[in-house]
Amino acid sequence: MSFMNKTEAQARILKLRQEIDFYREQYHVYDREVISPAALDSLKHELYTLEQQYPELITPNSPTQRVAGRALEKFAKVEHQSRMLSLEDVFSWEEIRDWEGRMKRILPNQKFDYYCELKMDGLAISLIYEYGVLKQAATRGDGFVGEDVTQNIKTIEAIPLSISDPSPRVEVRGEAFIDKKTFVRLNRERAAEGLEAFANPRNLAAGSIRQLDSNLVAARGLSFMAYGLFTDLGQKTHQEEHQILQKLGFRTGKHDEHCSSIEAVWKFCEKWKGAKRENLPYEIDGVVIMTNNLSLYEKLGVVGKTPRYAVAYKFPAVEKTTIVKEIVLQLGRTGALTPVAILDPVEVAGSTISRATLHNFEEIKRLDLRLGDTVIIQKAGDVIPKIVQVLTNLRSGKEKIFKMPSHCPNCESELSQKPGEVLLYCLNKKCFSKQRRALLHFIKTVEIDGIGEKNLDVFVENNLLDSIDDLYQLAVGDLLTLPGFAEKKAQNIIDNLRNKKQLNAVKFLAALNIRHVGIETARDLLEQWRDQLTWPLSPLDFWKFISALKSEDFLSINGIGENTVASLLEYFADDHQEKLWRKLSDLGVRLASGFRTFSPNGKNSGMTLAGKRFVVTGTLEKWQREEVKDLIVSFGGKVSSSVSAKVDYLLAGAEAGQKRLQAEKLGVKIITEGEFLQMIK
Repeated sequence: MSFMNKTEAQARILKLRQEIDFYREQYHVYDREVISPAALDSLKHELYTLEQQYPELITPNSPTQRVAGRALEKFAKVEHQSRMLSLEDVFSWEEIRDWEGRMKRILPNQKFDYYCELKMDGLAISLIYEYGVLKQAATRGDGFVGEDVTQNIKTIEAIPLSISDPSPRVEVRGEAFIDKKTFVRLNRERAAEGLEAFANPRNLAAGSIRQLDSNLVAARGLSFMAYGLFTDLGQKTHQEEHQILQKLGFRTGKHDEHCSSIEAVWKFCEKWKGAKRENLPYEIDGVVIMTNNLSLYEKLGVVGKTPRYAVAYKFPAVEKTTIVKEIVLQLGRTGALTPVAILDPVEVAGSTISRATLHNFEEIKRLDLRLGDTVIIQKAGDVIPKIVQVLTNLRSGKEKIFKMPSHCPNCESELSQKPGEVLLYCLNKKCFSKQRRALLHFIKTVEIDGIGEKNLDVFVENNLLDSIDDLYQLAVGDLLTLPGFAEKKAQNIIDNLRNKKQLNAVKFLAALNIRHVGIETARDLLEQWRDQLTWPLSPLDFWKFISALKSEDFLSINGIGENTVASLLEYFADDHQEKLWRKLSDLGVRLASGFRTFSPNGKNSGMTLAGKRFVVTGTLEKWQREEVKDLIVSFGGKVSSSVSAKVDYLLAGAEAGQKRLQAEKLGVKIITEGEFLQMIK
């Protein structure tokens, strides 16, 4: 290539970018290979060389900027401007018809038409373009907050780095996935390296997007299919959204179809639920059925986290037969022992299945399951595979009856069964496996960065961790003695632990492996007590307060039942646990109340709802229900999950249902969202 001055290079660079983007669109959007991959690589190389000569001409949307960047330490959080919803699953023609019936009851005079899309089996991604340039990509997360994966997403050729629309903000949502051919290639490469094969394309796609090293993501060869445009660009129907997305340079489903009636929808589902889908180059697990008219979406609304205007028809469960090779015992963080069947590996719905949980030992008796039995396993969508039947007629006589364990497989302590329960428990507080799972649960729940399963195993195996309090006694010098721990890595972990000495009390309580106490129960408990405590406080002061409570104090809290109370009383009568809380206090751990304090106008909320108890139900217009609950608590009020005579107000949105009837029967005051807003102004 002859030397070019800056003006000549600028003109050439512009033409090269346009050509490369054109070929990208032809291949990834329309499945047309206009020029060979080698010729395209040659054009990319020329562009890269010119940009290196004149770095000031590099732009964020240049094809050369797909190269992977440096590895991240962690992903930043991203708040979605509009919630990424989940779809309600339906499994039959009757349920699809019932769904249409529900919409017709809300909009009785409305004629409905539909748009059907093949449901990709991948990972939902939100893409934000500002003035035509890709600025941010994020995962779904919990629907409200996802993770910033922009650096990884830029490595996916099927995603345009720039679009033709110059609007200040355009949001596109779609599915990142790995096609069948790429999946086979990657597993072939892993086999050649002596590595374990990836289980299925969906898990591989999700795991790839969440890799901190984008070089690895680039090597995985992911693709992308757009399914939604969340910015008004003049579209009136969902079908028009797809047409606009394709014009913007996105691949959309070429098999997707407009259906004028619900009968046509079922015909589309029937067509794809059979062997026809096996010929697709990618995995699908159902059909997304959308109401086509976008103006109906707001009128139909959202229930919980699912919209009324769309459903996902899931293909029938796939069943295969295989043989049970052995039954192993898996010990949980509470000491509960779960039997797991190890199977002859079998392909089921795109996944290699080699394990199936048996839940408890009563399930083994119910199935009459023996080692060596031929069994039917079932998998529907993302549901964990389960054994649904033993084919006893295929027994050869060599099958062996499973012997119920009497001792823990890890520490050999005698197992115990609690009254009225079918589970067996290891009660040894020093059981290695139980300790490891308990530590991992604590680390994940209180969100300590830098200590995943691999690091935790190294710490436990080298006798650095035995209990939760040991986390806060680790020092940089302890970690430097371990293989693979350089000073920076060791220092980061210790810094993360120091930064986690003030813990959210709700998460702390949920992290302690108290049976029946998860986040929701912990929140109910803390909401009851928070005004009686001075925050922040030490774990020991918290312990003294809780251990002085009696059974009736717990039972007076809505949503707390007798099993939970028995578990709490047992835990807080344990001297071993009291010593743990005392040690944590001595190590400087402190607990914050765990409730956000905010108000609609950004000022201090005050306590205008003090002493008032609310139940929130139905679909609200301004807030999600969880946001309203936090708002009530921030103004000094209390939230219950069920209606009773102790409740002062039922805040009722659309479709309030049974709770509204109960409130009317008990004489509980029912208020609207507007009336609630007046109460907190």
